[in-house]
Amino acid sequence: MDSSAASVSTSGLPAEPLPANIRGVQPGGGVCYSIEMAWGGVRRALLKTLRPGYVRRMAELREGDTRGAPHEILDPRDLKFCRNVCSAHWAPEHDRFAWRERLPFARWGLAELLLMSIPLAALVAAAAPSPWPWLAALPGIVLVLVVWFFRDPPRHVPAGPGIVVSPADGLIAEITPLDHHEFVGGPAVRIGIFLSIFNVHINRSPVEGRILRLAYHPGKFLNALNPESAILNENMVIGLEEAAFPHRRLIVRQIAGLFARKIVCDLKPDQQIGRGEKFGMIKLGSRTELVLPAEPGLAIEVKVGQKVSAGSTIFARYATS
Repeated sequence: MDSSAASVSTSGLPAEPLPANIRGVQPGGGVCYSIEMAWGGVRRALLKTLRPGYVRRMAELREGDTRGAPHEILDPRDLKFCRNVCSAHWAPEHDRFAWRERLPFARWGLAELLLMSIPLAALVAAAAPSPWPWLAALPGIVLVLVVWFFRDPPRHVPAGPGIVVSPADGLIAEITPLDHHEFVGGPAVRIGIFLSIFNVHINRSPVEGRILRLAYHPGKFLNALNPESAILNENMVIGLEEAAFPHRRLIVRQIAGLFARKIVCDLKPDQQIGRGEKFGMIKLGSRTELVLPAEPGLAIEVKVGQKVSAGSTIFARYATS
């Protein structure tokens, strides 16, 4: 992560308000999401009943405002799915659950990882000692794939002026010039990345900058290889403004696929973000697009068919004087 995000400068353009249909970091909901939210309600009830002293201490240490949150905020665990709709937070030294961010798995996918892995592991354990141990093979393979899918490896983020890094892992599927893009404000280049179920699905910011626009569009779940998926599928549009002058505007678009039916984006309007910083994920195979201003001095560093890594592969460079 580029830690210089704290020094972001701006053009003064106002950020657009958060749309009403974004009520959390996973606006499309989902079965695992619903289970985790239900468990959160049970956990909060148990804490208030069994550990009132802990609840009082965490309330005293909490900073910011809980308004906008869809449920009570008792400790940092309650912010996992709603940190983009309220300003409540705890200082790092008071966050007893910060260690979860250091796990080698996507924190947004821990519920899916547990809910899928436990029954699969039980099937493997039950089948292995039977007269037909080969029956353990299929659930065993699926278990490995589930664990592999939710991995979150560390990334080295390149430093330097004018660098744009990949927002996702996968293969470059298209590099398309655009005559005009409304948000970018002129000619642009759209670069599409196809993510298979074998790729890391964490999304990272391509530049250091500020969030100006967020827009969630419910839709279909066509195969990401289908060109119509980029238009018709559920997607999240993220409009960024570069920190450095001339404050270029870029678009990152998270697009759901045939299996990737849930988009996670924990950004909020006017938030500052570092180059290579994690901001969300798309669960189970998908597509991510980056739209760049096509101005003089832009050098595209990738080509169709190339494998890229989020936060570390240099996508493009802008000439600096």
